[in-house]
Amino acid sequence: MRGPMLADDATLRRLLAGIARGEADRLAELYDVSSPKLYGLILRIQRDRGLAEDVLQDVYMRIWQAAGSYRPEAGPPLPWLITIARNRAIDSVRRKAEVQGPELDSGEDWVDLLIDPHDEAGAFQDRNALVACLGRLEPSHRDCVVLAYCEGRSREELAARFDRPVNTIKTWLHRALGALKTCLETVS
Repeated sequence: MRGPMLADDATLRRLLAGIARGEADRLAELYDVSSPKLYGLILRIQRDRGLAEDVLQDVYMRIWQAAGSYRPEAGPPLPWLITIARNRAIDSVRRKAEVQGPELDSGEDWVDLLIDPHDEAGAFQDRNALVACLGRLEPSHRDCVVLAYCEGRSREELAARFDRPVNTIKTWLHRALGALKTCLETVS
């Protein structure tokens, strides 16, 4: 069973144009067709349902304010929406880390960051290959990759978390990404 279908580009463009004109009903429609996808993305980054819901509300407030700045000639609307959601989620994680300090993960829940229930079946196969290849990395290198590319952590944040120099973190990421590329090429 699948969730609601995400609207096509033409529909999303029409809704954003209506929002730019101040049509609140278009925002409600956009929410209905895009919130499952955006919430899934935010939850993977935020990993706290309550905070993810707050971020989602903030995302739609930002869309309401910025819809007039969307330019169709610059690209399709979905990546524009995803960028807003991703940036707001990362900002929220960073604000939380500044207040509480960095969260220490168990190390095994990294797979949860890669799961999006709204993805197509083919994406699940790709994700399974990625999970298998990530599992072959050294735990510290794997955690570094997941924190950098799924949670948006900066190299400096990773250096502080792993108590290593920034250049070491860059080396870990470079080697881990190379190993992932090689592994994924053999799996595919």
